[in-house]
Amino acid sequence: VFGLGLNMGGVGTVRFLAEHGAREIVVTDIKTKEELAVSIEKLAKYKQIRYVLGQHRPEDFTHTDMVIKNPGIPWTNEYIRMAEDAGIPVEMDSSLFFRFCPAPVIGVTGTKGKTTTTSLIAHILEVSEREVVRAGIGQIGVLSMLGKIGPESVVVFELSSWRLSALGRLKKSPHIAVLTNLYPDHLNYYGTMKAYAADKRFIFSSQKGNDTLIANADNGFVREMAQDAPAGLVWFSEKGPVDDDGVWQADGMLFARVRGKESVLLPVEKIPLRGSHNVGNVLAAAGAALASGLSIEEVRSGIESFQGVPHRLEPVAEKDGVSYINDTAATIPEAAIAALRAFEQPVILIAGGSDKRLEFGAFADEILARSKALILFKGAGTEKLIAAIRERLPEAERNRPFTIVESMGKAVELASRNAEPGDTILLSPGAASFGIFRNEFDRGEQFIER
Repeated sequence: VFGLGLNMGGVGTVRFLAEHGAREIVVTDIKTKEELAVSIEKLAKYKQIRYVLGQHRPEDFTHTDMVIKNPGIPWTNEYIRMAEDAGIPVEMDSSLFFRFCPAPVIGVTGTKGKTTTTSLIAHILEVSEREVVRAGIGQIGVLSMLGKIGPESVVVFELSSWRLSALGRLKKSPHIAVLTNLYPDHLNYYGTMKAYAADKRFIFSSQKGNDTLIANADNGFVREMAQDAPAGLVWFSEKGPVDDDGVWQADGMLFARVRGKESVLLPVEKIPLRGSHNVGNVLAAAGAALASGLSIEEVRSGIESFQGVPHRLEPVAEKDGVSYINDTAATIPEAAIAALRAFEQPVILIAGGSDKRLEFGAFADEILARSKALILFKGAGTEKLIAAIRERLPEAERNRPFTIVESMGKAVELASRNAEPGDTILLSPGAASFGIFRNEFDRGEQFIER
């Protein structure tokens, strides 16, 4: 197992192997035993694990039966290439899941909205008394979900571009695929938008003619990609009616057309999620649920009863008339922009972090237009954001200082000190979390604890 990590995906993979008869499991990670203590502790009861930590050894990749790599490790990695040159199969948790999964899969990908859309699809199906297995959402190991699949199950799987790369090699795609949108992201990993989009394409590239792709008609990248889809195509749009079957927003209402019959789904005001960006997520989820065979009434009921997802515009507290909102999952500027637009009251924004080679100009515009105050985490992404803000300031203000902190405690303390009744303190970083935090979930949990 190449890369144990701290997000629990590696833990889930090792646990699955240990419980399904692997004689020996070599776990190798460049992090040390001390850095991985949380993950190692969760595997303490398994005796067939051998750890090689703080280093990687070529022999562990060439004298083994299989290598299972962490999603964040590129296929071009030298140790992956060593294994492949030696004829050793290289898998990921997602490819193993799809090899063994006996149930139909609804797969969701996109740059923004994956988790909300995936969770909403699962909720709609559950409210309609379908047996649902959720995979890929949050920090629960993917392979551990295989044991929960029964003969009547439907799997709803959130698929990152990294996990999709393994499905591309396996030449498998979900039966119902949802492509929420596509924006520049992970360019520190992919280098180019073209390479990033190529992995996203695997959500539908191996579908069959009787499968379905739910695609965003409003996103230029998605529109272009979806033209090549081999499956039946169902569009969704926030800008008005779509051709053929699909779902859309018009005049404050959501509509659906199924097998040529048009119906009102529900008024936009009945969507229980904050932010206009969530209209697209609801449309995508509705399209998938309808494609799975649910009725308009079942889909409507599921949407209206949905309570949202942790770490995404999540209300966590109200103190002295000040609201605290956790949107740590906003790891790209576009997501943080959507969060800022969701509030009419004054916003004190906690933002910034590490860089994924993204552009911060539009985020800078939104911060200047919509935030009352700004507190930033130290990081390369923050430096780019500050530079973008300075460019937009009057010349006399370009040398003004910015508040930069290195802990969540300090960020919340400063935000609370400057807040007045009626204000909102919003954690919506628009950047990755690496450096100060283990991951975005750790960042969000620390905000909640404060």
